[in-house]
Amino acid sequence: MNTFGNIFRLTSFGESHGEAIGGVIDGCPPGILLDNEFIQKELDRRKPGQSDITTSRKEADKAEFLSGIYNGKTTGTPIGFIIRNNNQHSSDYDNMENVFRPSHADYTYQIKYGIRDHRGGGRSSARETITRVLGGAIAQLALKKTGIQIKAYTSQVGTIQLNKPYTELNPEAIESTPVRCPDPETAQRMIDLIRQVKAEGDTVGGVITCVCRGVPAGLGEPVFGKLHAALGNAMLSINAVKGFEYGSGFEGVRYRGSEINDLFYRRTDGKTAVKTNYSGGIQGGISNGEDIYFRVAFKPVATLLKKQTTVDKDGKDTLLQVQGRHDPCVLPRAVPIVEAMAAMTVLDYLLLSQTNHY
Repeated sequence: MNTFGNIFRLTSFGESHGEAIGGVIDGCPPGILLDNEFIQKELDRRKPGQSDITTSRKEADKAEFLSGIYNGKTTGTPIGFIIRNNNQHSSDYDNMENVFRPSHADYTYQIKYGIRDHRGGGRSSARETITRVLGGAIAQLALKKTGIQIKAYTSQVGTIQLNKPYTELNPEAIESTPVRCPDPETAQRMIDLIRQVKAEGDTVGGVITCVCRGVPAGLGEPVFGKLHAALGNAMLSINAVKGFEYGSGFEGVRYRGSEINDLFYRRTDGKTAVKTNYSGGIQGGISNGEDIYFRVAFKPVATLLKKQTTVDKDGKDTLLQVQGRHDPCVLPRAVPIVEAMAAMTVLDYLLLSQTNHY
């Protein structure tokens, strides 16, 4: 399953230390102006080496389009692309060839396939997500015509949590700090924690909040194609993701129905709306026209620089000391990945709604 989506589909290929990472986007509507500056900006938000709180690996992350584009616009045919790997330090992984990193995909890949690329985790590396960001950037360009906007931000790192609702935050401030938290005071505390964790050779996790504005009512299917299930599937496919919740989520269990039901009313323009949005913009698996908001939990990065006990391929106990360049916290670079997966999901379901005839 290297393909994501129903109509708007992304198939990705490549490994962390291979020649290139690449993909094919199928089902993209024709006539979308390919804004290369915007696409590169999105890739730059994900790429390594952005600041002292991310991995120091340096990659240009320049996309090369091979098909599906003519005179700067999408043609409706498959869009083929590659992003070359130029800064691999494969020797950093020599001591991991026959050893399983704790909580990583090394063991499960070995069991499933009987062979694995240990260099940077191979296919299980988060470097694969660069294809998602490119696919998401094109999806956002397609959604631009509809007025749909998707923004994500870091809302928690470790125990440091941004407790303000998204409606009180300035989306324009997200990119003002390297941790991509729109509240400057909270952002600095997050940065200080990540620096401390990095100095200790350890890692830390957190939460990313995403808001989708302008999504029309009626997207999603009533039973097995629920919109929130599709978003959950998209988010849980991202490396290091451990949880997904939308609307009131797990916090909602604290309340009674009389406290958390979204009451309907008729607006002055005659349209039906809700007084609150605990449902997170989705009811019965179908969008209701309100903001869709959800949260994605990321575990601490599995690869850390502290010594850890593990076993080798023969089951013998051993001590692992990882070398190389690794993120102490994945959150800053994961923000554009969450946005990309949300954009591809929303566009896919928008296209599905246009093909449904009941």
